[in-house]
Amino acid sequence: MSRTIFALIVLSALLLPVAAQDPKPTETPAKQTPAKETKQAPAKDNKDNKASGDLKFTAEQIVESVILLYGTRPGLDQIRRNGIERGKITRYNPDGNAEEANYERRFIRGENLEKDKIRLDQKMPNVEYSLIFGEGKLVGLINGAAFKPKEEAITSFISQHHHSIDSLLRYKECGSTISVVGKEQQKGLDLFVIDLTDKEKRKTRYYISARSLRILWLEYEEGFPGGTTVKYTKKFLDYRPVQQTLVPYRTLLYENGREAQEVRVSNVTYGIKVNDSIFKAPEA
Repeated sequence: MSRTIFALIVLSALLLPVAAQDPKPTETPAKQTPAKETKQAPAKDNKDNKASGDLKFTAEQIVESVILLYGTRPGLDQIRRNGIERGKITRYNPDGNAEEANYERRFIRGENLEKDKIRLDQKMPNVEYSLIFGEGKLVGLINGAAFKPKEEAITSFISQHHHSIDSLLRYKECGSTISVVGKEQQKGLDLFVIDLTDKEKRKTRYYISARSLRILWLEYEEGFPGGTTVKYTKKFLDYRPVQQTLVPYRTLLYENGREAQEVRVSNVTYGIKVNDSIFKAPEA
């Protein structure tokens, strides 16, 4: 039995005690041709979105079933304790130009997101650029020389770290709260909508397939110096099994509806030894 089917069975079983208390007949939806999840566009506030007011699942029931699908909490903690991910980042500038860089992301998993250690190395034709995150701080390296990243770069990096799939999978470890918004149907997809608020009051909204329990996309807003607020949408595509866990190999990031970045994973290995010294950089 696949983990997807098992997680759905668990979620259905959790519903039984609630359903027994509410014998009202439910309307059987008309048959629909299933849509391919990987071609779903980011969520939009329009009349095509249909919210369901009779959702009986709690936020915890839905999210715990998602965690089970992605590898189980003990499994994720053990398998993804450290690792290396490689691939390509493409950034799309507002003027239409694109910049590509090969990247290598090495990490050591902490007790929560704040205590994670991450080193992101990017190689472009004329420059090697690294960002090192540890103890809640971010430092940079250009061609081996330390520098202090711009405030916007710091905000963007930390924001993407906290508004992520991992934030939902590790919500208990991070002390975050979750709530269920409801169930929606968008272009043939049935979706569970979950809100997460972390201890720093950062809010993320997750759209989860009610059929597969995969996180299809998330949304959040971020403020920048000068009073500018940007709405982000992050889509997760091309899911593949990696060492008994589930990983999206393609991620698209939108800023106010404009595609701003694409990340394509070429390979990822968990459980490989990562030297702690790579997360230490000279003072800028």
